[in-house]
Amino acid sequence: MNIPQNLKYEKTDEWAAVDAGKVTIGITDYAQSQLSDIVFLEYLVATGDDIKKGDVIATIESVKAAAEVSSPVSGKVTAVNDDLIQTPEKINTDPYGEAWLVKVEDVDVGDLSSLMDAASYENYCQERGH
Repeated sequence: MNIPQNLKYEKTDEWAAVDAGKVTIGITDYAQSQLSDIVFLEYLVATGDDIKKGDVIATIESVKAAAEVSSPVSGKVTAVNDDLIQTPEKINTDPYGEAWLVKVEDVDVGDLSSLMDAASYENYCQERGH
């Protein structure tokens, strides 16, 4: 299981890359492996939307399950990775790179402090029996 050290994690299996007050959000390697072969992605937010921590920002469907993706932070959506609509399978192959989902700015810093570091997230995943 790939858990990059430089990211923050939510118990609902989203990751957050923080860079100068801007946050990029995606789903973790653990989440994509649980879903298996991803075949569909639908965004429920658009560029310019204000979102709150916990808001559902996308729905992902695989051959065996569907899952909602929640935002780990509050802020304003500045970009949506529309390329994934045509190639959702990238989530399986590059969940921390090309398969980022949304970018957010004006982030509530309190939300960031509630996220787990890589070691805590790895322990959390192991407790769930991965």
